[in-house]
Amino acid sequence: MNLYSLYLHIPFCRHRCAYCDFNTYAGMEALISDYTYALCREIAHAAEHFPPDAGVHTLFFGGGTPSLLPLADLAQILHTARAGFLFTDDCEITLEANPGTVSLDYLRGLRAMGINRLSMGMQSADPGDLRVLERIHDFFDVVNAVKWARQAGFTNLNLDLIFGLPYQTLASWQKTLDLAVGLNPEHLSVYSLILEHGTPMNAWVERGLLTEPDDDLAASMYEWAMERLPQSGYAQYEISNWAKREATGHVMACRHNLQYWYNQPYLGLGAGAHGFAGGVRTANVRAPRAYVERFGESTNQQIGKSANQQTNKSANQQINQPTNQPSKPANPPAFPRTPATVNATPIERFTEMQETMMVGLRLVEEGVNLPGFAARFGERAEAVFAKELGELVERGLLEVGEERVRLTARGRMMGNQVFMQFV
Repeated sequence: MNLYSLYLHIPFCRHRCAYCDFNTYAGMEALISDYTYALCREIAHAAEHFPPDAGVHTLFFGGGTPSLLPLADLAQILHTARAGFLFTDDCEITLEANPGTVSLDYLRGLRAMGINRLSMGMQSADPGDLRVLERIHDFFDVVNAVKWARQAGFTNLNLDLIFGLPYQTLASWQKTLDLAVGLNPEHLSVYSLILEHGTPMNAWVERGLLTEPDDDLAASMYEWAMERLPQSGYAQYEISNWAKREATGHVMACRHNLQYWYNQPYLGLGAGAHGFAGGVRTANVRAPRAYVERFGESTNQQIGKSANQQTNKSANQQINQPTNQPSKPANPPAFPRTPATVNATPIERFTEMQETMMVGLRLVEEGVNLPGFAARFGERAEAVFAKELGELVERGLLEVGEERVRLTARGRMMGNQVFMQFV
């Protein structure tokens, strides 16, 4: 069976953080019920045209802040996905959540409907860092969210952290990382701040209102994370990701993200979502209202009332009584396109080879599997990219063996220079 992943984008936020350049919108909560209806219609369309020999082994609710959706809306979305796609028995279903937006009852509802992995945006334990980032939570919200997640039955929890912030010191970063480790998550995603064009934070730095991040200090923070996390049982399996090892030795990596790093097919559904399937890279219309209009007016009054229902029903009632299924769209576009698609780009074979190298080299231990590459493309990576590999090996950034090519320790610190060779 060919295994796909599903990415479902939830673009709503209570507040748009100063550093964020994702497709997110604050103050649009009134659109949630109509958006849920539209997303269910897109899921139904994609499922109707999905390859018959394929299944789904990961689903990821990303955002935005998916934990802003009422339980009834999330239950409807999951019900639609399960009705249309063949899910594997061990399907990983992740939901991104902001610590200040969840309660014990809400998390119990998530777990009861089958969501089995949480990714929480902790970002920092330092109040000053959180103010710079314009986060709406504090570290005590993180502590409570983790405690409630465990009480709700979650055994697979990720915390997101950011380093290299304006005014952040090495000591404050070390404290943040120690406090995160103390919460004992199964997974940690550790990202360096990138000042993205068009974000308020980038504008503040350009105007001198914030100090510019120190690249050398950020490198020291990253090096310290690489030294510190293995001491607490975390294995680094990707440039920015660490995970605990189970008793069997299995690393609790995020299987959904592995799909990206293996350059395997996934459907991106929702406003602004991107996908790659059938040799085609797709992008959806970005604006939530425009996305909703692609699927017509919502006539499903039960979906439209979901926010009110949440206050009148128990979580189990919402989960066990899904709302009516959306109707199928007329004149459907060809897979993997949907009515929301605004761009569909066929990926040439050589481009797919390049992308497979670029994303695969992010896996710091596994790297790119050379026999697997040859089986997939009918050519050896060592021959196709002989020049690039030779130069990177000579510079001490890559090591090439019989089975794999991967970053050296020095290469991990200079990963972007490696990846750019395959663009």
